[in-house]
Amino acid sequence: MERACPECGDKIIGRADKKFCSDSCRNSHNNNQNKDSKNIMRNTNNVLRKNYRILEGLNPEDKTRTTKSKLNAAGFDFNLFTSIYTTKAGTVYYFVYDQGYLPLEGDFYALVKRA
Repeated sequence: MERACPECGDKIIGRADKKFCSDSCRNSHNNNQNKDSKNIMRNTNNVLRKNYRILEGLNPEDKTRTTKSKLNAAGFDFNLFTSIYTTKAGTVYYFVYDQGYLPLEGDFYALVKRA
């Protein structure tokens, strides 16, 4: 029984359980299958990385205050963060990895770094 490569259609030579004729066909097939899900993950990770760099740049001392306008001017996206921490008092901190922010009164934010 002759088997064909699902990516290019060439004849498969080798082991009985081999699915592709070459590594490049295997890689190409898997990249094509995962293209849509990888794009959304890549874009989300890029925004998270950008948010992290912004928080890290505005918070060199591990604890500071800033304004919403400074965060917006730097391109910070408030919709994406990695975790939420709620204190016993009910205060809600939003974290991008170990860099966090806490909305304060007015347009101010407290920036913190998790130890």
